[in-house]
Amino acid sequence: MSTTLFLLGVVEIMLAQNTLEELQEKAIQGAVQRVSPALVQIETTGGTEVISAGGGAGAAGKRRPGPAAGPGVRKGSGPTTGVIVSADGYVISSAFNFANKPTSIIVSTMDNKRYIAKVVSTDQSRMVTLLKIDATNLPIPEALPASKMEVGQTVIALGRTLGGSPGAPPSVSMGIVSALSRIWGRAIQTDAKISPVNYGGPLIDLQGNVLGILVPASPEAEGETAGFEWYDSGIGFAIPLDHIYGKLAKLKLGKDLRKGLLGITMQNKDRYADEVVINSVAPNSAAFKAGLKVADKIIAIDGKKVESHAQLMHQLGPKYEGDMVSLTIVRGKDEIKLEKIELSGSLESPPLGFFGILPMRDDPTKGVQVRYVFPESGAAKAGIKVGDRILKAGVGPDITKVIANAEVANRDALSTLLSTAVIGSFLAVEIKREDGTTTTLKGPIGQATSFLPEKPPEKSSLANLDKEPEKKPEIGTIKKQSAAGDRNYWVSVPISYDPRTSYGLMVWLHPAGKGKDKDLDDLMGIWDQYCAEYKIIMVAPRSDADLGWTPGESDLILESIRHATENYNIDRKRVVVHGMGTGGQMAFYLAFQQRELIRGVAAVGASLGATPKERIANQPLSFFLAVGDKDPIRETVRDTAKKLLGFQYPLILREMKDMGHQYFNSVTLDTLATWIDLLDRI
Repeated sequence: MSTTLFLLGVVEIMLAQNTLEELQEKAIQGAVQRVSPALVQIETTGGTEVISAGGGAGAAGKRRPGPAAGPGVRKGSGPTTGVIVSADGYVISSAFNFANKPTSIIVSTMDNKRYIAKVVSTDQSRMVTLLKIDATNLPIPEALPASKMEVGQTVIALGRTLGGSPGAPPSVSMGIVSALSRIWGRAIQTDAKISPVNYGGPLIDLQGNVLGILVPASPEAEGETAGFEWYDSGIGFAIPLDHIYGKLAKLKLGKDLRKGLLGITMQNKDRYADEVVINSVAPNSAAFKAGLKVADKIIAIDGKKVESHAQLMHQLGPKYEGDMVSLTIVRGKDEIKLEKIELSGSLESPPLGFFGILPMRDDPTKGVQVRYVFPESGAAKAGIKVGDRILKAGVGPDITKVIANAEVANRDALSTLLSTAVIGSFLAVEIKREDGTTTTLKGPIGQATSFLPEKPPEKSSLANLDKEPEKKPEIGTIKKQSAAGDRNYWVSVPISYDPRTSYGLMVWLHPAGKGKDKDLDDLMGIWDQYCAEYKIIMVAPRSDADLGWTPGESDLILESIRHATENYNIDRKRVVVHGMGTGGQMAFYLAFQQRELIRGVAAVGASLGATPKERIANQPLSFFLAVGDKDPIRETVRDTAKKLLGFQYPLILREMKDMGHQYFNSVTLDTLATWIDLLDRI
């Protein structure tokens, strides 16, 4: 009897389970059918094929399918997805689908009608683009209010398949809402499987309401392709549709919407733990106009308590250019409330102040001894000579006044002074000459030059070499194992290494298919001579997959850097990330994430797909770009140079004659080695 009852119970459970599965299946089908009329297929032609260099490997380290093949993010040839948001012919899609600036856009509705579409505007904060087609009485979906979204609710990601006709059912991927208010308050996070075909498509609930529009997104990078490298990682993002509806009227006017910017940088190292203390204020920014100053501590925004940089970013993230905010700050012992601060849409990036000297390194004496004077620089015009020691310095035309109490401790202090100086102002200095005499001089502050001498002076250090070093670390080429024990990196130290003098550090990030032992040995063999001559140590981590780097591999790269800085005498002003192809794009990514650590990026045959971050005055970052004049991505490298120069980053671009997608020729190698040696110029 008990056995019979047990079997009956099992049957009941199985029947109930089958019923639930059937109900879920019907719910999914119903939801898809409800929203499908508002889905469109988008086909683009023309434009730039490669829209960003690098890529080629997914977040899990495996080869990505589809449009990411090759040396960059390549725009796929198949259709993508959009959603009708207005009955009079307006369609929203991911800005990713138009990053290649297509010459033709065709939109196909579910009833198999085809329309020529034009781009109306782009929301540059959420990275969605509004299109217009000549159609009326179009169906529009119902948006689920953000207030009704819940973590854990079932969601469906929809997209137009590569092979499907416009009227065919969309592709379907199930998941849940795994987090809300991500990407600094701008996006929904889901674990539903997302591919580039889905970008621009809807994320819906089981009732057919649209939660959001699927887009690639990143909490760090900006631009149309930011976050694309994560699409196969199990994490996807969607911009809430009700947020888009709230800005639709503005988008229809044809003006791009921009993210609201305050215009400050923080002193904190840990954005999640440290207090919000201002480190710099951008010229003519919202913060500048509101009267914010260096060392001010922000404790509240719009009446909400702020205890970390992350909290401030989360509150500012959803806001647009022109939005108003209020801040509560602490200045000294006073608490001050600032009302009606209008956020900026862009920030000025003034050029880095440059006086025109190269300092001696490892200088134990107070002041800065001059190693080299750049021709036509402010220092040259002031009459400064090699061997002079700068004792005092101040910005202003009145020499006596500005240097009265302005002693210069070291090159760091002089660099900090120049980092915030206005171009065209004067630097007054008191110097001591090699004959023991002192004099005062002044010269104009200019901006960093692209001029490179054929060879900088040999003598670079004032270190005392009479005293024997306390320890002698490993030299030559050393293979190291990561702390986790599952990865390797190489360290190359010149056999002439002397720990009493400082060395530059170059991190080599190999291109796709060039991470084998022999490849790394060959590369280090090329650099042996330069490393000895210019005092440079190399580290070379290997990517997890032979086909390229992923952002998640930053930890291994940082571990290799940390090994070098902990075991060798590294000059922190000459830490360079050098890469080719996918390695070059990883170098860009790492430099913008680790600006307090990286001082230079040397990229060959690589471009920056996303918009660069604004230059930070007290964290100088310089770029050396090289590309063959026959390289297919030459134009994208030129575009990268243009973007970086627009943000006033010091930059040198070298186009190598009669070369394709390949490594440096000897002339460019000489130039790069010299550039690394000059990174501590002031």
